[in-house]
Amino acid sequence: MLADFTRGERTGALVILGTMVVLGLAMAIAGRHDLLGIHGWIVFGISLALTFGAIRQLDLPEPSPERLSEYYDAPTRAGLILTLIWGVVGMGAGFWVAALLAWPEMTFDVSWLSWGRLRPIHTSGVIFGFGGNALIATSLHVLQRTTRARLPDALSPWFVLIGYNLFCIIAASGYLMGLTQSKEYAEPEWYADIWLVVVWVVYFFIYMRTLARRKEPHIYVANWYYMAFILVVAILHIVNNLAVPVSFGSAKSYSLFAGVQDAMTQWWYGHNAVAFFLTAGFLGMMYYYLPKRAGRPIFSYRMSIISFWGITFMYMWAGSHHLHYTALPHWVQTLGMAFSVVLLVPSWASAGNALLTLNGAWHKVRDDAVLRFMALAAIFYGITTFEGSFMAIRAVNSLSHYTDWTVGHVHAGALGWVAMITFGSLYSLVPSMFKRERIYSQKLVEVHFWLALSGTVIYVFAMWNSGVIQGLMWRTYDETGTLSYSFIDSLVAMHPYYIARAFGGLLFLLGALTALFNVIMTIRMPAVGTAPEAKGDLPAEPVMQAGE
Repeated sequence: MLADFTRGERTGALVILGTMVVLGLAMAIAGRHDLLGIHGWIVFGISLALTFGAIRQLDLPEPSPERLSEYYDAPTRAGLILTLIWGVVGMGAGFWVAALLAWPEMTFDVSWLSWGRLRPIHTSGVIFGFGGNALIATSLHVLQRTTRARLPDALSPWFVLIGYNLFCIIAASGYLMGLTQSKEYAEPEWYADIWLVVVWVVYFFIYMRTLARRKEPHIYVANWYYMAFILVVAILHIVNNLAVPVSFGSAKSYSLFAGVQDAMTQWWYGHNAVAFFLTAGFLGMMYYYLPKRAGRPIFSYRMSIISFWGITFMYMWAGSHHLHYTALPHWVQTLGMAFSVVLLVPSWASAGNALLTLNGAWHKVRDDAVLRFMALAAIFYGITTFEGSFMAIRAVNSLSHYTDWTVGHVHAGALGWVAMITFGSLYSLVPSMFKRERIYSQKLVEVHFWLALSGTVIYVFAMWNSGVIQGLMWRTYDETGTLSYSFIDSLVAMHPYYIARAFGGLLFLLGALTALFNVIMTIRMPAVGTAPEAKGDLPAEPVMQAGE
């Protein structure tokens, strides 16, 4: 890694790592009687190991100036591998917690195997570990190709990638110890949140510095979506995680908000995490990799821009639809419902734009499983956004809320949209990034596609059925006006569907393991000088400016 660094960047890396060693040691000492101390030792250990590794490479020769004639893809290569590893970890935890709902005795009386501790590992592992690493890796790749400019330096992308994964490790280890803020998708405690802000600011400046150096005057729409993802997620994260720690030696903190204000802030964050982390970022991925794989231009560039502004503006107001029939003022609930319904227009604009781009290339979809992943992702995106707008309507929400219908809706988006477009993009990217002629096994890609599709369909249909049955049982009254079914009755009715959900999750996990194996075997293949699809993939020469 340090072979790509200049002398100044190596010194900068050592300064950063030395600071992290000291910071980790300070956390360990200050929190010696608290769980904060364990995280301090984790930070200390990881930073110290990286420091020794950096010192060993300190005297390597200065990198050749010829490197500047190529894009800097080493962080992307590492990010692709980390994406698949976190995917297996997060989906493995997801399968386990799904199995726990069907067979609760599988905790074996071990606290860290309980549903409450493993469930946030599943959500954070797939959203932040799998999804976040995929977004960082692909955004750095797309940014360079669409600007025709190399990243501004070698140090900052590695700082972002390693720093982000350190955040994921701190979060996951904290959940196992029972350390959580108890906020959906925002469970890590105050010190992890502050660290993520530092990493995210550096990520933002990488993007801005590269765009400022671009040789291509036009900023391609994928970068609009990636930039919205980076900027808005930073705002959401900072506001929702404003908290006061008990002390600097304690991992525990208390939110700056309380009551209904805390609930509103949380679901403003929660729904916009879906909007800008799991939608905008992955739309950036779709708008670059789908047309490139299909060999077709985007059907309508204007439609992609209209969709961008519609999603960016309208999504910000939709979070209150999570709080129907609560103490939240009625007008705020109605506002969220109205914007959620209108959101269908820009969302379907992007889904339709993707599918219309495939006009003239459907024979490729039939023959190419990688492109089929992307096409299926666009279809699921359309289905999920329609369902989300429909479920936000107060009358529908009265049936769906707090039921497994919502779980089915979320996983139609997570498995069908996010994971499918990610796997399709990774498969299309791996051969060129590792300079291999092709993916190791196209048959294994086919196997993965059908495992993923089967797992998603089984999972989502099980939860749709389960949710509707739950909602109906909870609102069914007999002639005396009392509930016809107890809560236990509804749990018994759900049991077959919970078994089906676990089976669907297992199929999807097997697909992720297949992908990891396929990518590892691809990397182990003999390298070629340049992968076929990467020929001519070089930064532009600097353009002479007037007066030079």
